[in-house]
Amino acid sequence: MRMTVQLDLPREAGSVPTVRRMLRSALAVLQVDQDAQNDLEIAITEACSNVVRHAGGTENFEVSLNVADNRCSIDVRDAGDGFDPEAVGSANSSSESGRGLALIKALGENVRMTSVPRRGSLIHFEKSFA
Repeated sequence: MRMTVQLDLPREAGSVPTVRRMLRSALAVLQVDQDAQNDLEIAITEACSNVVRHAGGTENFEVSLNVADNRCSIDVRDAGDGFDPEAVGSANSSSESGRGLALIKALGENVRMTSVPRRGSLIHFEKSFA
């Protein structure tokens, strides 16, 4: 079975639980194992929360979810101010900032983060499941 969902959302805190519920429902319908569901839910929550908190200069953001062949692929894209993925702290950092991206890297596979100043950012991650 294959499922593709694309959402265009306002950059506000209420969008984060909406995305989380959509993901949870889609993965449950496709009978994705609970461990993979939990990892994806945490990762998408962190990615969307980062957009809400940090993507100044834009009012909306986009989430794309593709599930097929025992793999889920997620893109979170915004047209905001951008960030430097290399300058973001690690999970071991004492800083409160940057831990969400470290979690996404730890929980996801094939993680890519791209950003262009004043043109936006893309966080892409995948997860395999049984």
